[in-house]
Amino acid sequence: MKRFIQVTCLTALLAGSTLAIAQSGGYTGPTTKPAATGYTGPSSVAMSTANDLLANGKDDQYAKLKGKLTSHKGGEDYEFTDASGKITVEIDAKHFPQGVNIDQNTLVELTGEFDKETFGESTFDVKQVKVAQ
Repeated sequence: MKRFIQVTCLTALLAGSTLAIAQSGGYTGPTTKPAATGYTGPSSVAMSTANDLLANGKDDQYAKLKGKLTSHKGGEDYEFTDASGKITVEIDAKHFPQGVNIDQNTLVELTGEFDKETFGESTFDVKQVKVAQ
């Protein structure tokens, strides 16, 4: 009986792992699923600009950017542009609002963490994407 329980648990674990791998794709467009709920009130995270972050930002600094995603560079990398300039932002597909199409003309507000690099390109790791008003 003990062996049967062990085999059953192992089978369930493997089936769950296979399902998780099969569902690992990201946001691919509109959906009927409701958007995730979360805190929507005031924040102490300061609004910044692309150039200000690149020139004065500290590693792991939280910030907000308001502008447009002007191009997809591949994978999770996008070019973000605001009135001050451009910065590469990394956005995991799960952080895009579901049911909303965002293109190069959509004004967005990005909240995330600045990744300052001593050598190479510094980037902004996005944790939340909202369509700006």
